[in-house]
Amino acid sequence: MSRGAPSALPSRVLMTVDAVGGVWDYAMELGRGLSRLGVSTSLAVMGPAPDEARRAVAARIPGLTLDESPLRLEWMDGAEQDRQAVGDWLLELERRIRPDVVHVNGYADASLPFRAPVLCVGHSCVLSWWRAVLGEDAPPSWDGYAARVADGLRLADMVTAPTQAMLDALARHYGPLPRARVVPNGRDPQLYHPLMKRPFILAAGRVWDKAKNIETLDSVAGRLGWPVFIAGDDRGPDGQPKPPVHARHLGLLPPDQMARWFGRASIFAHPARYEPFGLAPLEAALSGCALVLGDIPSLRELWDGAALFVRPDDGAGLARTLGTLIDQPERVRTLAGLARRRALDYGAARMVRGTLDVYAELIAKSRRDQTLA
Repeated sequence: MSRGAPSALPSRVLMTVDAVGGVWDYAMELGRGLSRLGVSTSLAVMGPAPDEARRAVAARIPGLTLDESPLRLEWMDGAEQDRQAVGDWLLELERRIRPDVVHVNGYADASLPFRAPVLCVGHSCVLSWWRAVLGEDAPPSWDGYAARVADGLRLADMVTAPTQAMLDALARHYGPLPRARVVPNGRDPQLYHPLMKRPFILAAGRVWDKAKNIETLDSVAGRLGWPVFIAGDDRGPDGQPKPPVHARHLGLLPPDQMARWFGRASIFAHPARYEPFGLAPLEAALSGCALVLGDIPSLRELWDGAALFVRPDDGAGLARTLGTLIDQPERVRTLAGLARRRALDYGAARMVRGTLDVYAELIAKSRRDQTLA
């Protein structure tokens, strides 16, 4: 926390969140850290309801509460039809909860006329995803979404992202960000430990997701000397399973089982095309895995010098890199040590401190503005 500003720290935060992807894990980690410092978090959960496992995690965090609505998230089909209802619901929550800060884990909601200062956190976006994954600009059907995102970024009191690469992408697609900074994501190192390492390669993520690019790893899995295990949901957006062909599918694992797989894996492969931060590589690194990652700006920013990189479209290069590592156990151990040391720089405590610094700055500025009004 910034020195000299303890009086500007919040007592309660209203935070928007969804249970679709990694934003939920981010919110749980942040909410847990804020709770330890006496800050309560009210989560406004939109979109598909969290499952029982996610609810159980949330219930164990003191001072964290959930308000839920099935209203569509800003990137979902038909989201424009729900915008008025979303705004009415969130503004009513703010009137009831009276937070010191509104923390928006999205974009469009940051343009609402909240009384409290607004932090907008950019975890990912459709336009940067489209460019990175499909290699082209998003079609005109996304122009309305882009305008709403641009409004949120422009009207937010502060914009943060977990990497400079993500901030740069937001500025490139939606316009300049005059009030912006990087606050890296983090994980609690106590949750992930190296165990007795075994000769296998692990990957984690949505099997069908072109951004995670697990299909490229699956395509070379049969050519490697070690088995490849993939943890994650294989059901595509249409609800149909799309399991890996050559790798062994573990399914969607609860956090404690996932931590054990990370702990035993020797190599973690993540040839992603799009990954604004990536909690899975961080969890793998904390667990003592050697990292083989997609050669993209965000992963280079985080892991350069502590991982090996392969172009996401280079299946032959991925197979060659993994095969070489399999034949060099000492190099695997060296890379694992480098990755773990780097991962300790991205602890949850750092993320919480960085976020609290932003909260304190926003609250202090809001109080000054009210005094001058």
